[in-house]
Amino acid sequence: MPSNPPVRFDPSVETIASDEQETLQGLKDSFQDILETTSQDYGHAVRSVHAKAHGIARGTFTIADNLPSELAQGIFATPGTHEAIIRISTNAGDILDDSISLPRGLALKILDVDGVRLPGSEGDTTQDFIMVNGPAFAAPDAKSFAKNLKLLSKTTDRFEGVKKAMSATFRVVESALEAVGAQSTTLSRLGGAKPVHPLGETYYSQTPFRHGDYIAKVALFPVSPGITRLTGDTVNVSARPDALREVVGEEMIEHGGTWEFRVQLSTDLDAMPIEDASAVWDAEQSPFVTVATLEIPPQLSWEHGVTDRTDDALSYSIWHGITAHQPLGGVNRARKETYKQSADFRGQFNGCPMHEPAKLSEIA
Repeated sequence: MPSNPPVRFDPSVETIASDEQETLQGLKDSFQDILETTSQDYGHAVRSVHAKAHGIARGTFTIADNLPSELAQGIFATPGTHEAIIRISTNAGDILDDSISLPRGLALKILDVDGVRLPGSEGDTTQDFIMVNGPAFAAPDAKSFAKNLKLLSKTTDRFEGVKKAMSATFRVVESALEAVGAQSTTLSRLGGAKPVHPLGETYYSQTPFRHGDYIAKVALFPVSPGITRLTGDTVNVSARPDALREVVGEEMIEHGGTWEFRVQLSTDLDAMPIEDASAVWDAEQSPFVTVATLEIPPQLSWEHGVTDRTDDALSYSIWHGITAHQPLGGVNRARKETYKQSADFRGQFNGCPMHEPAKLSEIA
């Protein structure tokens, strides 16, 4: 637990910029550019971010007993086991060769949860958490996010050979920075990320959320030996366009995996800001504490022609959930309409409207 008492949630912790709606429209325009470009190129609509999945797997999410009151909040107030499904991905809005190395993502959907629903998810019973293998978002606020996305939208699904060359160059530069104790979020986002094994990574929400009466970031830490041995390992992606799907499949069918879901409570709004998504919260001041365990039994994580349909039918959003886990900050507010925009476009273009499952048996 943190050494100082956690900050209590109050609506005043958020600051809404005067031009936030203008910024949101810019984001929606960029998302639309990406969606229209990729759907026309592929003849099929894919997600405007995290388009390429490397594996989808089903398991159980078990909330711990006897949590301290500060942690026993929202869905974590009631111990028990829920069905869950994860999607492992790479963050680009187009489906790229895996030699173009980008940050990894993991989306977690927890089923059959109780609580007052967030606007737009009324009638559902799911709670989604979307995480990336880095502790902070690439942009501090929605306006910077919009600028970055506008630039990236102009390169969507174009010049893959150039992207491969740039990725290789950026990885060399990034490795040199890491050798002297530095790291570049920008280089990683542009293709300089190491081609790490997705199953060995720790995944972070990056942005803050309500944690019932408090405020938190969350993360998913690998803990079973079968996947912790992969932490830091790099994958040979040379001449293997779907290398990550292959290596995830090999490990999933052999070992499955166990992860701990951990919460980091805010104890200082200055040091742990709500509106600066690029700020890393000090884990010494407030450590991540385990509140639940995700168990994925050994299984086939990708079957061509089958998992593709499952991927089409699923959508993930940080705004699928209950008010006790309300996303906070400008970046999260901007993600509400844009994620819905992406899901709606896919559903319409592919003729497969999105719906939230009540149980795993409903998912193809």
